[in-house]
Formats: sequence, C-alpha cells, structure tokens
Amino acid sequence: MTLPSKRQAENREGGQPDRPAPGDAAPGGTERAGAAERPSRTGWWRRDGAWSDGARGAGASGDGARGTEHGARGVDEGARGAQGVRGEQGEPGERLLRLDGVTVRFRDRVALDAVSLDVTERQTVCVLGPSGSGKSTLLRVVAGLQAADAGQVWLAGRDQAGVPAHRRGVGLMFQDHQLFPQRDVAGNVAFGLRMRRAGRGEADRTVAELLDLVGLPGAQRRAITALSGGEQQRVALARALAPRPKLLMLDEPLGQLDRSLRERLVVELRQMFRQLGMTVLAVTHDQGEAFALADRVVVMRDGLIAQVGTPLEVWQRPASEFVARFLGFDNVVDATVQGASAVTPWGEVPVPVGTSTGTCQLLVRPTGVRLTSADDGLPCVVRARTFRGGLGVSLLLQPERGPTLEAACSLREAPAEGDQVRVAFLAEDVVILGGTE
Repeated sequence: MTLPSKRQAENREGGQPDRPAPGDAAPGGTERAGAAERPSRTGWWRRDGAWSDGARGAGASGDGARGTEHGARGVDEGARGAQGVRGEQGEPGERLLRLDGVTVRFRDRVALDAVSLDVTERQTVCVLGPSGSGKSTLLRVVAGLQAADAGQVWLAGRDQAGVPAHRRGVGLMFQDHQLFPQRDVAGNVAFGLRMRRAGRGEADRTVAELLDLVGLPGAQRRAITALSGGEQQRVALARALAPRPKLLMLDEPLGQLDRSLRERLVVELRQMFRQLGMTVLAVTHDQGEAFALADRVVVMRDGLIAQVGTPLEVWQRPASEFVARFLGFDNVVDATVQGASAVTPWGEVPVPVGTSTGTCQLLVRPTGVRLTSADDGLPCVVRARTFRGGLGVSLLLQPERGPTLEAACSLREAPAEGDQVRVAFLAEDVVILGGTE
C-alpha cells in the first residue's frame, strides 16, 4: 500500500475525506462494510473466500530463514516447510493472478518483454533479480500503478485493463513502508478500512486483531516516529492486510532492516502467510530472503523470466550461467562431457551418472570442491578465506590451472591464506547448466 499524494494529504489535514490509495480497498471494492466476521485471533480475515482456507496451517513455518547466511540450508528447510504446510492446507487453489505477454517500454528501453506468469491461490511467489531486471515494474503493472504497452493482467478471472489501482483489491507494501507520520499506529492500520466505510467498532476490532497478529499488541496509540524500523515494517504490513486483499504484494519489504532482524522477520512472515492462507507476490534482490519465504521463485533478467521453479529446484539446478552467478555460484566454466567426466580448464571433473556427452557449461558448487591429501588432487593456493557463520568457511583458491575456485569447508579444517592445498571434485555437486550466456 502506498501513501496518498501530497494533494490527498492536504485534503486530509483540511478535514476533507481521504481518497483511496493504491492497495486500499474502496467502497464497492474487495469487501463490503459490515461483512460477517468470525471471532478468533484472525477473525478479521475472510473465511468464505477461496484464498482464506489456510488458518489450520498456522504451526508450519518451515523456519526457512535460518539458511539465509548462504542460502542452501534456507532452501532446504523452506521447501520442507512449504510441503508441511500444504499437508495441512491442501494443495494451492485455482489460479488467482495471470500475466499474459505483458510488455512495458520506457522510451528505448524494454522493462518487461512479453512476460507471462501464473500465481495460484495460497501461494507465495518471490520475484528475484538484479536492479533493472524488471521485477518492480512487474509489481507495479499488477497493482495498476503502471500501464502495460501490450499484454493482459487477469486477477481472479477478470481482465484488469482500465481498472484503477484502488479498485483491484490488492495490498501493496513498499520497501520504505510509507506510513503516515502524523497519525498514530491505529490511524495507519485503519486507513484502508476507512476507505471502505467500515464502522468504528469493526475498525477498532480489526486493528486490535491485526496488531496482535503482527506482534504489536496494544500499540494502537503509539506514534509512528517512536517505532523502530522493524516495528514500522509490522505496522505497514498490518495496514496492507486490513482491507483483506485478494493478493498481497511486497516490494523489497525487508530491504531497510538490519540482517538479523530480516532473518527473524522472514520466518514470521512465512508463518503468517501460511496461517492466513494468503496469496503473496513479493519482489526482492536477496536470494536468501526469497528462498526462505517462497513456494515458487521467479528469476528475472533484462525484462525476461530466466527461470521459474521451487526454491529447491532453482538452487539445485540453475537454468543458465546468469542464474547460477546471480545465486552466488562462481565456479562456472565451459566443458566437454566425455563419458563419466568432463574436460574443463581445471582438468577432468566427474559428472553425474547419465550426463549427456558434448559441450556445455558446467557448475561446481563450493561444497563439491573438497580438500584432499591425494597426490592427484588439483594444486591450489589459498588466496582468501571468509567465515560464513556457524562453523563454515568459504575459501577462494587459485588453482595451478584454470580460473579461481570457491570451496566450502569446516572451520576446523580451514587452511590459512597463502597455504598450498590440493582439491578434488564431487560428481554430486556438479551441475550441467541449461543454456549458454
């Protein structure tokens, strides 16, 4: 959800009624005022909608964010968490959002190039990519804040052409939260409820339940300026949830928070989304955050979708050199597969059983570069080592031949900078990439 314009703010201060901001449900929009509520901790949330069946899954968060330190553990735990939740809630429902050939041009630059994407109900999809990849433009098109030059956006089975932002029934939360500083916490959270003419009793009850849900019970009268960054993020989330959006969209929601707080909040967000059975479309450049939060990951590059898959699929099998390097894998080289091994600049590298012969691009994960005492290991010099949290160390190695290698090892066995070592490669950590950049 975004702030109203300066004119809207002036109208509000002058006593004139607020106009809907993007992400706020307007009269006749997402929900009618006075709709039946069910008394519970999440009683404000619709129980009769296709996207609201998930409260039974409250206990399964997956704890995926524990792996944001280097990503792999977060992917694995996040995937198990998603499976556990689906066991409680059932499989995701029908398609809620559809983008069909959406194109956006800014003068001579194509921000989105015929992008097509489906998002099903009760699913969290994270769009991941570097700056300028088109991920935020995609979010703005869905929200109605940016017109598409070509293609269609369908939401809940309806073409959104010509539908203004405040009529789309979506919630939108930006990186900087954009809270009203002149209002207290309750005034911020209740803003969307006012737009749909909710009664004071309903609004007060909803605000109280939402603040309890996001971990700020009793904070209604606190000033926005007195809140920490994490608390402001929670208020912004509560405000986006208040109008009961069909689709919640997050644009770099944790980008301004410190690392430890991000890692804690991403776990809470995942649990909350599963608890409410919400459909979420999030944008981030942080791989660990995306893998910990999402059921599906969409990787974008230059206005195109480079890969779509579950966090585990994308992590284990990057589709191209771009995806691999964006995920932080630097051990990528051209290779020629011949039987059980591949000829590479590092020498022969074993490949998984069944790998097709021929030229390709080959990735060796850092965990597949192992220190060895064998005489036939590849000689290397340790150029740098970096502690990765826990007991893990990342080594930057300069081989006797070929480009630099990244290796992972335990702190106990980590050599010092300048040491001479030998390494071997593990076939199970070798990936044949799907495309040539």
